[in-house]
Amino acid sequence: MAKNTNGVSRRALLKAFAATTVAAAPTYSQAAGFLRGGGDIRRIRMYSGRTGERLDMVYWIDGSYIKDAVKEVNHFMRDWRTDQVKSMDLRTIDIMAASHNLLDVTEPFLLLSGYRSPQTNAMLRSRSRGVAKNSLHMQGQAADLRLSSRSVGQMAQAALACKAGGVGRYYGSNFVHMDCGVVRSWRG
Repeated sequence: MAKNTNGVSRRALLKAFAATTVAAAPTYSQAAGFLRGGGDIRRIRMYSGRTGERLDMVYWIDGSYIKDAVKEVNHFMRDWRTDQVKSMDLRTIDIMAASHNLLDVTEPFLLLSGYRSPQTNAMLRSRSRGVAKNSLHMQGQAADLRLSSRSVGQMAQAALACKAGGVGRYYGSNFVHMDCGVVRSWRG
């Protein structure tokens, strides 16, 4: 690896940065195939129209998830109706980040729904037949996302290219569902 003029490698700088800002969490023993070779950094960018919050977070550096960054992602993706936080499945976050990279945009995802408490899911199910009774949102394994600069079809194709979970196209509501469950796709 190339050294800078001070004799410090890029990798060493990243490790030092991570160590000074947050503690690293253990890595998955088998990284998802679609992320191998993806570089030293994984980043997620989102905003919430419901809470007004924004997130632009490096959550993985050089083979390690960053514990404090993941905690912030979990809080951001909480059930905003009940303010309940659940640990999101990191595979879902990885699918979202990989899809965003494939779309080659700087615009953050608009998060419509991340974690849903059972109470919120039941309320939404009573209002819409498109809400699954045993939704992966309740397990912290799904997200509903939108981009103004990309179509539902483009977003879905990026998520499908990951071959790593479920992808739902909701053209009428203009969003894409991404989850880390069984590889499948549908139109809602």
